[in-house]
Amino acid sequence: MSIEKMLQLHPDVGNDFNQVLATAARHAMLCSLFCSSCADACSAEKMDMRQCIRTCSYCADICAVTAHVAVRRTGANIEVLRAQLETCIRTCEICADECETHDHEHCKLCATMCRECADDCRKALATVH
Repeated sequence: MSIEKMLQLHPDVGNDFNQVLATAARHAMLCSLFCSSCADACSAEKMDMRQCIRTCSYCADICAVTAHVAVRRTGANIEVLRAQLETCIRTCEICADECETHDHEHCKLCATMCRECADDCRKALATVH
């Protein structure tokens, strides 16, 4: 199963399938899971990880919403989609910056995923007119 196939089957997509946007949606959902897992792992750390937990939690929520907005193809609201992609890019950058300040392996993985998600959303943003 793939989100690409699901989107291609949508009656309103037809020949307007956007592979770059589908990839961004998939990676945003994955990033949401990484950030949720990182926040949970941070809560088990001995040191004060409140800022990282908060930042990862925000990023998880924003990435999940971005994935949902990106796959809704009935009708169109390009302004909302563009704004959501921009918000996701910036939030992922903030989360990656925060996670990179910690030596925990889960934070390093989260930062990498956030950078990848931001890059995918940036590519998708360029295709959404």
